[in-house]
Amino acid sequence: MSIIIPCYQERGNIVPLFHAVRKAVTGYDWELIFVDDNSPDGTIDEVWNLAQADSRVRGLLRIGRRGLSSAVIEGVLSSSAPVVAVMDCDMQHDETLLAGMADAISQQGYDIVIGSRHVKGGDNAGLANAWRRALSGLGIRVAQCLLPIRVSDPMSGFFAMRRALFVQSVGSLSGTGFKILLDLLMAQKSRPRVIELPFVFRTRHEGVSKMDRKVLFQFVQMLFHHLRRRYK
Repeated sequence: MSIIIPCYQERGNIVPLFHAVRKAVTGYDWELIFVDDNSPDGTIDEVWNLAQADSRVRGLLRIGRRGLSSAVIEGVLSSSAPVVAVMDCDMQHDETLLAGMADAISQQGYDIVIGSRHVKGGDNAGLANAWRRALSGLGIRVAQCLLPIRVSDPMSGFFAMRRALFVQSVGSLSGTGFKILLDLLMAQKSRPRVIELPFVFRTRHEGVSKMDRKVLFQFVQMLFHHLRRRYK
């Protein structure tokens, strides 16, 4: 399993996240692929130092381009693992869910596994403020009206899927903004097998959120991209 971690200014989270994943994922071979958008705080140097000590760590440095979705795409395309997972670098996502995600795909036959804050047992208490909670809730309601498959948390940034399905979908993705899962779900031409597993969205370990009001514009851009594809 390849775990793709897009990052920007996350130097202080690299080593703690590695140790958390190492402790949590024991039943599968895994690697961490950090995709860094040329952070000025030396994030990629921390990744490369860690990679010298453990070959399960890789770092991709991107120069002259930014964005979570496009970083995830490049990270997945650098992997050859049958299962890829995507999670944030700030440790708000629960790494103990990763093995269960891999089980759902490799043993239970699911195509996409979503870490959900909105099924029984999940919670979004770690969202930074009321504006982010309101934005997330609005985005979920809009997305659910447009998606071909009903999911409770299409805005989640924590999910796993078959790499082959991701690669098959790449040509249809907008690659815009932060919501790569929603982008992927809207790109599907046939209905994938999807399951949601609950997790509690934690408070950020270190650093500050990169979310701002431009995410609303990017969200609308992505929706228009898929609506144009659907109805042209």
